[in-house]
Amino acid sequence: MKIALIGFGNVGQGLAQILRDRAGSLAAEQDFRPVLVAVATRSRGTLVNPNGLDPAALLDAMAAGGLDHYPIAPGLDRGWDAARIARELDADVLVEASPSDLQTGGPALGLCRAAFAGGKHVVLANKGPVAVAYGELMDAARAAGKRLLFEATVMAGTPSLRLALEALAGAGITRARGIINGTTNYILTQMEDGMSFADALAQAQAIGYAEADPTADVDGWDAAGKARILSAALFGKPRTFDEMRVEGISKLTLDDVTAARAAGERWKLIADVTPDGLTVAPARVPLAHPLAGVMGGTNAITYTTELLGDVTLVGAGAGGLQTGFGLLSDLLALHRGR
Repeated sequence: MKIALIGFGNVGQGLAQILRDRAGSLAAEQDFRPVLVAVATRSRGTLVNPNGLDPAALLDAMAAGGLDHYPIAPGLDRGWDAARIARELDADVLVEASPSDLQTGGPALGLCRAAFAGGKHVVLANKGPVAVAYGELMDAARAAGKRLLFEATVMAGTPSLRLALEALAGAGITRARGIINGTTNYILTQMEDGMSFADALAQAQAIGYAEADPTADVDGWDAAGKARILSAALFGKPRTFDEMRVEGISKLTLDDVTAARAAGERWKLIADVTPDGLTVAPARVPLAHPLAGVMGGTNAITYTTELLGDVTLVGAGAGGLQTGFGLLSDLLALHRGR
């Protein structure tokens, strides 16, 4: 399988690390032999080689400062850009792992369109295209006879979408309710230990859970983007931010957290997705509920079904290696023809 990778930050490098470290076992266990034929970044270089790029050398080059440090090799070309790769390169699949734009989906949305037009499957870690244009992209994939897969967009490598769309197919999912942002869950966990919101946020930033500008996380927009993806994938109902109620956790105080605990409850930032609508907002969850026990940066989602009742999945919701595995799981699904 020939793979063109757009975006080589934590997630793209996570996938490269997996391919470097697990190539032998993937070949032996899954008869899967992925080959990176392109890697594109916005500011640290772009490489194309139909003969394949070495994941170890790619990671070494980034550690040295950028893809300009990748060694000269037969067939190597540094002159392409992401748009040309999506449109023209002979590859089986375009993997998009650049930062998400949840307002417009760009520039990744245009790359997805070009990839389908160029006869490629598309695998996304980038939430923007599928949150903004789910229906259009699914139609484009069908018209091209290709697949659009996006497991890594919700809960990283924890198979939240595959559980819903495959394992629970036919069970009649009526609702998805979960903790799908690890930064806010970490902050709320620290507040239960007596830390103020400001101090918990500073700690989350210090250990890399939160960005220097934490707005997307603490104001609920990251979770809202994932909720939009769930709504489209589970119920065929794409939604815009204007159709949602989105509220973050920045107004919660230690007194709020203490009062909830005294009542046998715990504050969580909950995404609630049904066929009728979706919200993201802090909620007091009874301690007996599975979601209440999910602490730190961990994510969880509860699917309510007609046949099985509630089914809860708990796992990692972020991280380069973890999200890289989400990409790998979709690539394996393509390989197996699933």
